[in-house]
Amino acid sequence: MTVGQPELKKTDVFFNAAIPFKGGNGEFYTFGGLTYRTGISFALYRTPYWVPDPFSLLHEAGSTYQGFQPTFETDVRDNSITMGSKWQLFSFDVDLSGTYGRNAVDYNVNNSLNRDLGAASPTSFDVGAYTFSNILANLDISRNFGQVSVGFGAEVKGENFTAKAGEPASYFNPTGAGGAQSFPGLQPSNAVDATRNNYGVYGDIDWELTKNLLIGAAVRYEDFSDFGDNTSWKVSSRYLLGDKGAIRASYSTGFRAPSLHQIYLSNVQTLVSGGTISNQGTFNNVDPIIREGLGVPQLTAETSKNISAGFTYKPVSNLSLSVDFYNVKVDNRVLFTGEIGFDGDSGTTNPVEQILLDNSITSLKFFVNAVNTNTTGVDLVVSYSNIELGNGKLGATLAANFNDTKIDGQIGTPKLLADNGYDIFNRKEQSRITSARPKSKILLGLDYNINKWNFALNNTYFGEVSWQHSNNGLNGAPLGPGGANLPIEDSAYDQTFAGKILTDIIINFEISNKFSLNASVSNLLNVYPDVIDTKGDFVTDLGGRFKYPWEVNQFGFNGTTFNGGITFKF
Repeated sequence: MTVGQPELKKTDVFFNAAIPFKGGNGEFYTFGGLTYRTGISFALYRTPYWVPDPFSLLHEAGSTYQGFQPTFETDVRDNSITMGSKWQLFSFDVDLSGTYGRNAVDYNVNNSLNRDLGAASPTSFDVGAYTFSNILANLDISRNFGQVSVGFGAEVKGENFTAKAGEPASYFNPTGAGGAQSFPGLQPSNAVDATRNNYGVYGDIDWELTKNLLIGAAVRYEDFSDFGDNTSWKVSSRYLLGDKGAIRASYSTGFRAPSLHQIYLSNVQTLVSGGTISNQGTFNNVDPIIREGLGVPQLTAETSKNISAGFTYKPVSNLSLSVDFYNVKVDNRVLFTGEIGFDGDSGTTNPVEQILLDNSITSLKFFVNAVNTNTTGVDLVVSYSNIELGNGKLGATLAANFNDTKIDGQIGTPKLLADNGYDIFNRKEQSRITSARPKSKILLGLDYNINKWNFALNNTYFGEVSWQHSNNGLNGAPLGPGGANLPIEDSAYDQTFAGKILTDIIINFEISNKFSLNASVSNLLNVYPDVIDTKGDFVTDLGGRFKYPWEVNQFGFNGTTFNGGITFKF
């Protein structure tokens, strides 16, 4: 089985230009670009005992059939353009602009088959496509009145999300065999063309009360066509410590509207869950099956309360220090639920199981506002620059982040699901929020400039991460003494992956004012995460398919990588 990064080919073209107005009162500006990417990634290997090939579609007739590994191939286009102008009007600075951006992706599955089509099955499938675009107009107006600065503005935005069905052969599934292996195509019922629009207005003010004390306030109102409005605000202050540093603090509220993708995305895909292969259905938030059948409420905005405080200090001219504390509380966070499937009682069929049977799937998922989180952290930066060393100058930077995220209160499980004993956000899904990312990251960097050369050496420590089993480690075997189940916080199959240090080297050489060369080595010492310890459980490494952790996000497992380039400036 091929495991690793997808094959990627990418082309970028970007531009940035400005033309001054005659008379010097402002300018017209524009910037934008186009990115084109193609990628090939791999699905789980289909072994002969899992998926047979009786019609020799993917192997030569008469030869020993050894299975196959489907590829998932993408064709991605990103494009954006902004045009605007800046000028002065009655001593106010005015910036008026318009932006259009679009992302489009076409999906193909190759080296695969659809068992329901038998000998007529193709081995390549067009499985569908998605697009997302937005267009917006933005107006910003500001002016400085000496000790007081004011700003206000408005924005109007329209969004569009589309999903296009794949070819019929990709989703043909009369027997429940799953359509095209690895990713059954998007069906006509998954196709969507959804739009929404919103407008927002804001105002802010900064007031320099004294030479050293600055206070500020801002407010923003925004109204969405599909779920309502919100008013958020911010207050801030800064006190200068002469020319040595400053103390700063702020408090704000915020919100994030659910994306159109979270509201309207739906599909069926093949996954491994609990050690078994399953066809999992994602149902969107407007589907009657979800809203009426399961009682899932309409998605609404996440809201937040944010506080930060810190200081900067410069004891000498080339040494600086900054420390910042922050706390972010998010309410009604949008979750993608865990797998919701059969309850194991073959004698009864609950409402969820009836939906699974009606749609020929083994589990379902959906987006829902269901959890509140609390994140606390500290950022630290120490920088020492312009150290004379030989004929060059050395700089050193120490940067660190320490953070902790917790889930506040209970998971907001819809009543029908709770009444039937379903856990929509199990401990594995919870750990994606609380422990799957490092709680500490520390960088020690050295930078040396001499003549036309620049050398950089960075050592980055990625803190430990933890993976938690979805069902308290219960996988058909007793865990505790005498067969007793262990408490939820002591799952026998959980694993913590130790923190590691990665070393990177970057070298730049300036040939001339127009040309420069660069080369870099990432992860110089070829450091990898800890190996998965299965502890006898099939799920943790998918039966030996994965050597390194795939359920957590620490620093990847690419090992040493090399990069080189040439830059031409004009």
